[in-house]
Amino acid sequence: MGSSNLQIAEAFQELEISKRKSEIKIGVICGGISSEREISLKTGEGIYNALINLGYKAEFIDFKGDNINVFTNIDIAFLALHGKYGEDGTVQGVLELFKIPYTGSGVLASSLAIDKIFSKKLFELEGILTPGYIGFDTNDDFDYNLIFKKAKKLIGFPMVVKPAREGSTIGITIVGNEAELESSINFAKIYDNKILLEKFISGRLLTVSIIGDKPYALPIVEIKPKSGFYDFKSKYTLGLTEYIVPAPLEEELAAKISRLSIKTHKSLGCYGISRVDLILSENQEPFVLEINTMPGMTATSLVPKAAAAAGISFEKLVEIILNFSNLKQ
Repeated sequence: MGSSNLQIAEAFQELEISKRKSEIKIGVICGGISSEREISLKTGEGIYNALINLGYKAEFIDFKGDNINVFTNIDIAFLALHGKYGEDGTVQGVLELFKIPYTGSGVLASSLAIDKIFSKKLFELEGILTPGYIGFDTNDDFDYNLIFKKAKKLIGFPMVVKPAREGSTIGITIVGNEAELESSINFAKIYDNKILLEKFISGRLLTVSIIGDKPYALPIVEIKPKSGFYDFKSKYTLGLTEYIVPAPLEEELAAKISRLSIKTHKSLGCYGISRVDLILSENQEPFVLEINTMPGMTATSLVPKAAAAAGISFEKLVEIILNFSNLKQ
């Protein structure tokens, strides 16, 4: 089945960066200017408090995109930005110009992962099963009638309409018929001009967190929203969603899903930390939906839940992510 929870926890007992606590200053970069700003601030607060409790010198930086000089006074950037202008490779590029190490994936992997259309194209090239889809740009000349016909032929109803470069289920709609499609596209394009139409797969919602440079897959989490739809409210409101970790799966199937998630992580060149979201169909086939290169670290976030199931505390998880900021290719 692969590495056990004990092996995963033991693999991160000795972290090189922990020996340099007194030498380095860590900037926790959060906030940003995307629609996920408030969630990013919560993620940043949790990371900052963990670093302080661990004895690191840390600075909480609410980055609003207007002053990149805030990066020049730190030795390492712990990135806690979600969405555009942070999770998409933009800030990573600035940090590379300043030659400042940062946590998580590099510029290319970050920009590919946040774009669900591009990432799904790469998944297909790598033989990674993903729901059928079409993608288009509303800034280009396009005909709604043509989109309707193409979507009906290639995907069918129900389908999922979502902004291609947003997270936290922002702007997403499940569409049951053709009459609802145009309004759903108009809703999605409030958040992004690039739109993804994706086949709806009925099944169990799973997520797999990936950490380290080996990399390791943490225990699988099953997500069961009480409303039946894992929307923004269900995701960030305590008590509205049940999380089962480890997910109740047969050992062989769990191992298959973990291997698939690691393959997905590697397919885009992700590094250090990611989270792969999947649907397990009623036929027991895992479909990869997307990969997040800067997953949330709030009280309701999924990566900390998975880490806890592997015997890794929140503070230790933060230190593990930090450790791989100085080992980038």
